[in-house]
Amino acid sequence: MQRDSAPATAPRAIHRLDYRPPAFLVDMVDLAFDLNPAATLVRSRLTLRRNPAAGVTNGPLHLDGGPLNLLEISLNGEALPADRYRIEEDGSLTIPDVPDACMLETLVRIAPNQNTELSGLYTSGGNFYTQCEAEGFRRITFFPDRPDVMARYTVTITADRERYPVMLSNGNPDGSGDAGDGRHWIRWVDPHPKPSYLFALVAGDLINVHETFITRSGRKVAVNIWVRHGDEDRCAHAMDSLLRAMRWDEEVFGLEYDLDVFNVAAVSDFNMGAMENKGLNIFNTKYVLAKPETATDSDYQG
Repeated sequence: MQRDSAPATAPRAIHRLDYRPPAFLVDMVDLAFDLNPAATLVRSRLTLRRNPAAGVTNGPLHLDGGPLNLLEISLNGEALPADRYRIEEDGSLTIPDVPDACMLETLVRIAPNQNTELSGLYTSGGNFYTQCEAEGFRRITFFPDRPDVMARYTVTITADRERYPVMLSNGNPDGSGDAGDGRHWIRWVDPHPKPSYLFALVAGDLINVHETFITRSGRKVAVNIWVRHGDEDRCAHAMDSLLRAMRWDEEVFGLEYDLDVFNVAAVSDFNMGAMENKGLNIFNTKYVLAKPETATDSDYQG
């Protein structure tokens, strides 16, 4: 089975007065990425339930989508025949008949190296990056891609070990290993609900500058700034600023960082400038890397 989502239609105006609560909420998202620049496979398992705040006791499940090649789809472990769902003109997925609570699993294929919109998952300079704000996640997998749907994510990434030795996502690392044929895998678990636009993934040949931050309760947080080889000597200012900001959050707002790892990826070919995804910030080097010998005042000011 192969079903291609249609290209996205022209954007339409959405007014605040038109807001309606989502018909379904997502409690858990389990994603598995098999990275390949031309043909990345994304398996998604969504734990869904009907939203009582929507005031609708029946009705279809509608998930946003984009340029996705649908290979498999199942509901509660049962493969769905083609007459049980439809792909709309805008690439979204509609399943007319679903129970109030269900698990939906899909397998899609995407082409990050052809993603010239740089929204969703794309490749640049030999690395993988994501940019999901505001509506990029629907270009990765089918999902209610809106900020009022908060879910917990588990993400497994598999890729070629030599080309992509570093594979990052939100949350804490929760296992890694050899996948055979020169490939490896890593799993990330984010225990805190987040909207889909804050999902992040980075994979490539990067090196890290590391520090340990001790929270006010005594927890150790591994703080890493990941850069291309040769940029390590430009990370001191960014690292100092980050550690000061984490301490300031504690002292001023009483907010203690609640993950075990804080990763920042700073690369020159991240095209969006900056994206402050929790647990995995992604920046263009222009805005975070500098060293006193060559930087001007404007470099430090960003």
